[in-house]
Amino acid sequence: MTSTPAAPEPAHRPFDLEAIGAGLVYAGSLGTLADVLRAGAPSGAAVVEAPPGTGKTTLVPPLLANLVLHGCGSRPQRIVVTQPRRVAARSAARRLAGLDGSKLGGRVGYTVRGESQAGPGTWIEFVTPGILLRRLLADPGLEGTGAVVLDEVHERGLETDLLLGMLAEVRQLRGDLSLVAMSATLDAPRFAALLGETPPDADTPPDADVPPDAGAPAPVVGCPSALYPLEVEWAPAPGPRLDARGVTRSFLDHVADTAAGAHAAALAAGEDIDALVFVPGAREVSHVASRLRGRVGAEVLELHGQADARAQDRAVSGRGPGDPARIIVSTALAESSLTVPGVRLVVDSGLSREPRRDAGRGMTGLVTVSCSRASADQRAGRAARQGPGRVVRCYDQRSYGAAPAHQTPEIAVADLTAAALVLACWGSPGGAGLALPDAPPPAAMDEAIGVLRELGAVGPDGLATDLGKTLARVPADPRLARALLDGAAAVGNRTAAEAVAVVAGGQRAPGADLPGLLHALRSGRDPGSRRWAEDVRRMEAIARAPESRTAAAPVKAVAAGGPEATGFVVALAFPDRVARRVPGPAERYLLSSGTRAGLPAGSRLAGHEWLAVAEVSRAEGQDAAGTGAVIRSAAPLTAGAAEATARHLIGDTVEAKFGQGRVTARRERRLGAIVLSSTPVKPSAAEGRAAVARALGQSGLQTIGWSAAADALRRRLALLHRELGDPWPDVSEPALLARLDEWLAPELEALAGGAPTGSIGLAEPLRRLLPWPEASRLGELAPETLAVPSGSRIRIDYPEADDGGRPVVAVKLQEVFGWDRTPRLVDGRVPVLFHLLSPARRPLAVTDDLASFWSGPYAQVRAEMRGRYPKHPWPEDPWSAPATAKVKSRM
Repeated sequence: MTSTPAAPEPAHRPFDLEAIGAGLVYAGSLGTLADVLRAGAPSGAAVVEAPPGTGKTTLVPPLLANLVLHGCGSRPQRIVVTQPRRVAARSAARRLAGLDGSKLGGRVGYTVRGESQAGPGTWIEFVTPGILLRRLLADPGLEGTGAVVLDEVHERGLETDLLLGMLAEVRQLRGDLSLVAMSATLDAPRFAALLGETPPDADTPPDADVPPDAGAPAPVVGCPSALYPLEVEWAPAPGPRLDARGVTRSFLDHVADTAAGAHAAALAAGEDIDALVFVPGAREVSHVASRLRGRVGAEVLELHGQADARAQDRAVSGRGPGDPARIIVSTALAESSLTVPGVRLVVDSGLSREPRRDAGRGMTGLVTVSCSRASADQRAGRAARQGPGRVVRCYDQRSYGAAPAHQTPEIAVADLTAAALVLACWGSPGGAGLALPDAPPPAAMDEAIGVLRELGAVGPDGLATDLGKTLARVPADPRLARALLDGAAAVGNRTAAEAVAVVAGGQRAPGADLPGLLHALRSGRDPGSRRWAEDVRRMEAIARAPESRTAAAPVKAVAAGGPEATGFVVALAFPDRVARRVPGPAERYLLSSGTRAGLPAGSRLAGHEWLAVAEVSRAEGQDAAGTGAVIRSAAPLTAGAAEATARHLIGDTVEAKFGQGRVTARRERRLGAIVLSSTPVKPSAAEGRAAVARALGQSGLQTIGWSAAADALRRRLALLHRELGDPWPDVSEPALLARLDEWLAPELEALAGGAPTGSIGLAEPLRRLLPWPEASRLGELAPETLAVPSGSRIRIDYPEADDGGRPVVAVKLQEVFGWDRTPRLVDGRVPVLFHLLSPARRPLAVTDDLASFWSGPYAQVRAEMRGRYPKHPWPEDPWSAPATAKVKSRM
């Protein structure tokens, strides 16, 4: 006798797919997908391939819920859907709950880091990949979960790639778990092979031929495109998009002006539409949005990962009746995993941020690159989801054609320490035996495993230790997780949790001041305060647990709650980034790893002898202070805490070096590359020569010192080399060090013999590199001074040798009256940049176009200054007025 299954609970009534799918293109493919999943043996798996806007994110989860409900006959198991971004998870859950007519957090909910709208009765739960990864490690069988949907797998996020491999293994053990991977691009066969009956070996290339005896790939269920006609316009900027400092300001202005013009034209034509503007990062979003505000008849909204949840949700929500048109300036966050209602115009910068790992300097961070063609197409498609649309690309067709077809998989370029720990906990050290979309690079994975061994997170067999499993529970980099546990013994659970949570949160600390950011978070002034507080509570609970206690000896010199306590915890996580200030006028720091980095101008950390650096990245410009890197986040550190946290890097050596202007030999105690103490010993001649070579290799020619005359000559030569190339010499630091025997040999021998550095000048040696006969034109091509109309000769300030700046002349405005042509150097190639000064030598204007200045801005300057400096001439007609350095009474 068979029993009739109990009726489903009201809270778990079937979803009305017909009502939910009204107007959505993917509704026509639901029947095919349902048949595929029902026929799965032993369990259902499929790949959904559908363009953005077809409704797959809205329709597939409730379809799975209905299938699970039909099969269980009782309280159904949960459907978990991953979204790559928090705002996407919230938005998708809110939309589905609205279409279902249920309350958010009831039948449909979400869970993201620091926030959850889900409960025992939640049937469909949207989560971020990191949330599901930690659930898998805690419960490898995913008991209570009936189906998993991995959305946006084409984005190739590291955590999503790991989930694909891990869930494919779970399916082999659980016959009732359904698994669906959803992609918006034409890369579905790769994912179908991974989810097939017999996934390919982890080392099998994605494009390799599948053996005849291999299991069948998972079915791919697609649908037609939902796009309306799309007009594509190309509007490249006149200047470059990127320079050594990142995205150029002129290009961002071009993007903003293009967006303003295109949206205004649409409104003038009677089209009540919204616009979506894509730029690479939060800084660029802020710049473009600020330029747009006040210039367009629309509300300007910002959408990026650092915005608070309320601002994000407002940007992705449709506008109500009577609301003004909107321009949403966004990062790639709105590229594929979100639908922004009302958008019919897209303006695309063609740039994106991608993670990159610099193993040589121990730096990991985001870099700005051209987005892939797939990304560009998805951005464009945002304009044609609800009607005919238009995309304006702020670059040319050649740049589009030269872009990569797909985004670089994160596993190929990111720091793999956290991923290696997940794999070790899963039982697949280094990814061995796990079918991943791409195998991790061996060198990066070996480095990551080495870090885990140092932390005690993995054993000799590569599997996670008990400590490693504890570290994996912390939503942070394993190094930070270990610092949480070790730091709690020294500074307390709360202080350690706060420090780790702020670093793990990824928020940019203004002026690199991590304690300052912590203060803003504690007070609630920072938009991320709520999420941070949730992270702190979770991490504090982990640190308090008995199984989390470590054998680390507390450092009594560190007071809990102060900025040095934060620095202590950061240094525990990253001892290779303990930094000591390098003597000199610039805020330069030497990290224990040997990397030199500058501190952002105006930082409140300036002057601290020791810093614990949480983030450092490649950079140029003022903040890098000529080091090629800049500190993005740090906290003060005491000398004692620096030695305690990085004690394994401390060692004693005897070597010769420059000291007090002479070659000396000293016994040195070092913390990595940082010298802690040194004791003098007598050097030999050979040691002297080695000392000179070493000092120059480590500290460059600054070891000898650039006099004002030598520095001025070097700057002039650098400009000539930059503009004319050979035969003018490259006088950058590496180039000069590579040619020491050619221009500095006598001086080097003198230094090795004990001559003081004060007796060595670099100006005359540098002249040995001058090319002949071209050297006779040095004064003509790059003169030391510039004769101005007043008769004065004004010194020309040339840019640094490794700077791409312009020659600057700072001169009182009255001394250049009548000068209608901007002087140009280097045979007319380089215009002089004038800093026009007031009689008090304060800046009034910066220009390289004097004619335009006299015709325009001068009138405003005259109106403001004539009353302040009445003794000086401020003629109405600056063209005919005599240039002078004198007051009116002495003219």
